Amino acid sequence: MKFKDKKNFSILIVLGTRPEAIKLCPLIIEFQNHKNIQTKVILTGQHIEMVSQVLDIFGVKEDFNLQIMKKKQSLGYITKSIIEGLEEYFLKNKPNLVIVQGDTTTAFAAALISFYFGVKVAHVEAGLRTNNINNPFPEEVNRKMITQLASFHFAPTKIAFENLISTKTLGVIKLTGNTVIDALMLIKNKFKYNENQSFRDSKKIIFASIHRRENWGKNIRNISYGIKEIADKYTNVKIILPMHKNETVRKPIQDILNNHPRIELTEPLNYKDLVSTLIDSYFVITDSGGIQEEAPALGKPVLVLRDSTERPEGIEAGTAKLVGANTENIFNFASKLLEQKTFYNEMARSINPYGDGQASKRIVSVIFESFGLVYDF
Repeated sequence: MKFKDKKNFSILIVLGTRPEAIKLCPLIIEFQNHKNIQTKVILTGQHIEMVSQVLDIFGVKEDFNLQIMKKKQSLGYITKSIIEGLEEYFLKNKPNLVIVQGDTTTAFAAALISFYFGVKVAHVEAGLRTNNINNPFPEEVNRKMITQLASFHFAPTKIAFENLISTKTLGVIKLTGNTVIDALMLIKNKFKYNENQSFRDSKKIIFASIHRRENWGKNIRNISYGIKEIADKYTNVKIILPMHKNETVRKPIQDILNNHPRIELTEPLNYKDLVSTLIDSYFVITDSGGIQEEAPALGKPVLVLRDSTERPEGIEAGTAKLVGANTENIFNFASKLLEQKTFYNEMARSINPYGDGQASKRIVSVIFESFGLVYDF
């Protein structure tokens, strides 16, 4: 590989949550393979333990941590603290490019302060839309605002790419695939998983996860009752549900599902164990965006605990079904997957629409070419 000498060229990658860490680690690794540029990683501290676990598994180290996290942190507090922390950093270390991922408050705040300092922003996983500013909240507004601030837009799918083109988005727009598939393949190859078929023969594992803000309150209880009905009826299942650290999420889940003989409530799984559990699962029930992308890559049907999704590719491909937070819907669709093999196979064998594991290489190539860094594959 040949590059122009750009030793003073600095890239800053900002992340604060577990999904960002998972999806950015492959990109960080790809950039750090090239020693003629500086690649720095800042953690905001929006999440702490869950992010550290991900970085450790991928062998990535942060260069700076804003350490903003506190109990019951509000969106206003998160936004203000990140902007102030990054402003202090930029006054001493102004990068040439800031990279953010997805639709978190970390990503939005980092993009906004970068714009204030005249620093170009690259947005990984750009172009996702529900076109409902309240669902998901605040993610839909966050990602739309980042689109206005960014100079580079890396779309994970054709639909996301077309969303950006159709709204005449300014800047460089590229279809790259989703870096979550890069992450999944890296970890799958690193640890050489084998599906635990003997365990699968005796029990059908259902992996469940609930955390999104729009499901807080009544929705979490309805979802939990749906999961309980599945476990009550089917004695050949085991439901594994890692609980988010947030007490607003944990308490209603524990109130309804604790001590059920076929439900295992756990602490959040590190990414290595998450991948292992997904591989061993029969199907997945989730409101997670990342898992909507990862599970189909492993051939696992997904029941999405939302009324709409910014990832319609899975719905269109047949790998996922929207069931919302409706107790009856959750139970009925789970029953079909458990009882109707044809229905199960149609979902499990659908084509994964989210990428081929090469998204990070494509993103690095675009950045290098745009800034005069010659990059030969």
